[in-house]
Amino acid sequence: MSTNTEQEFNKIVNDCCNLFVKKMKDYGTAWRILRTTSLTDQIFIKAQRIRTIEDKGFSKVDEGVVSEYIGIINYCAMALIQLEKGVEMNDTLSHDDIEKLHRSFLEKAKDLMLNKNHDYGEAWRDMRVSSLTDLILMKILRVKQIEDNKGATIVSEGIDANYLDMINYSVFALIRLN
Repeated sequence: MSTNTEQEFNKIVNDCCNLFVKKMKDYGTAWRILRTTSLTDQIFIKAQRIRTIEDKGFSKVDEGVVSEYIGIINYCAMALIQLEKGVEMNDTLSHDDIEKLHRSFLEKAKDLMLNKNHDYGEAWRDMRVSSLTDLILMKILRVKQIEDNKGATIVSEGIDANYLDMINYSVFALIRLN
């Protein structure tokens, strides 16, 4: 496995964390009132926009796909926080605690990526970015189904594993776009 992958991953995650912290300074933690179903829908909107731009070849809004992949990464981390901590109308967690949780889930995604990269030999490097987008959309549909089933699965991974995979697919897309 390329040690470069870990460095590329770290750079992207640091950029995502820095943006997350800046937005938290602007908006506070208002997102803590969102249920994970609402966060899943936000991730869906971003992935669908990426796919539309890929299909049409251009966007009419000034933001391109890079900011959407970053948004997916941050929304997935937020959803993982909500799964662990629950919805809060009046957030009791400090900004430092939330930043630590955010970083810890992105670190967990990196650990998963390193293990899978070992087994799959970085196959994602030979994939089209549009395939990564499709995989994110598929994972979103899986999460929606699990959410509709009240979190119950018979043999499948849970919601958290799907969010972690979406983080990694988004990081892979950003690496490929660079």
